[in-house]
Amino acid sequence: MACAAVLIPRLLRGSVGAICTRSALWKLTSSTLRHLAQTSVMKSKRKTDHLERTASVIRQEVVAAAKVCGAANESPSVKSLHLLVADQDFSFKAGQWIDFFIPGVSVVGGFSICSSPRLLEQERMIELAVKYANHPPALWIHNKCTLDSEVEVRVGGDFFFDPQPEDAPRNLVLIAGGVGINPLLSILRHAADLHREWANKGCGYEIGTVKLFYSAKNTSELLFKKNILDLVNEFPEKIACSLHVTKQTTQISADLKPYITEGRITEKEIRDHISEETLFYICGPPPMTDFFSKQLENNHVPKEHICFEKWW
Repeated sequence: MACAAVLIPRLLRGSVGAICTRSALWKLTSSTLRHLAQTSVMKSKRKTDHLERTASVIRQEVVAAAKVCGAANESPSVKSLHLLVADQDFSFKAGQWIDFFIPGVSVVGGFSICSSPRLLEQERMIELAVKYANHPPALWIHNKCTLDSEVEVRVGGDFFFDPQPEDAPRNLVLIAGGVGINPLLSILRHAADLHREWANKGCGYEIGTVKLFYSAKNTSELLFKKNILDLVNEFPEKIACSLHVTKQTTQISADLKPYITEGRITEKEIRDHISEETLFYICGPPPMTDFFSKQLENNHVPKEHICFEKWW
């Protein structure tokens, strides 16, 4: 479930606030003020759902039927789904999420797509990875979803990477925490597709380098490890990764060890990648996204080069 607070290159979202003037306040009785205060506290304690948190975010008009055609356990707490979406009008940009409508479930889910747009173009397929939670859509995916289950999906979100062929080459730094890897994996896969097209055909968008920083509790919770390392090995001069574990209690396998750092992602690691040509994409728990976006601003990275999405 995503709550976007995003700064996008060439797309800056403004904020809209409600203003109550002093003269209007004088007209409120003390009982009304107490009622408003109590209501505010109640609302602040109630966890908002995906549709409420993203009410102001632009969505596509298309609501497409989708069928579950594959499922797997990516970690002890995360299940991946492959969805077949036949509707040719359904499309997305790398990094976006979907509204997830389940028959018989009143609560609408919100899940980032972790596959690349190219997979949809070629096979009409998208991939999700959903963490177990006591939230009706996540519970349905983990406990009731089966092959051939049918749902409906709609694309939304202003956290994405969608360069055009005429755009200047950019380096990317992707900073992921936990299940926040999902939209960043979509961006990483899209970057690899763009590089393949440029290398093989000499056309399309010429992308710069991509560095992924990805932190999780332990190696079993590092999602899509093989997919990530396959891309690193396929494009050793273009794609690199630094995988971090914060509570590892078992021995790290030999194939993973060269890429693993025990401990959190540090400010210095990120600062070493700052340049005028670099865009930063951050997705993870709110404290993490707040910390790195603030540190980047403090290091004079333009706000339009910092893109982030918080996951609750």
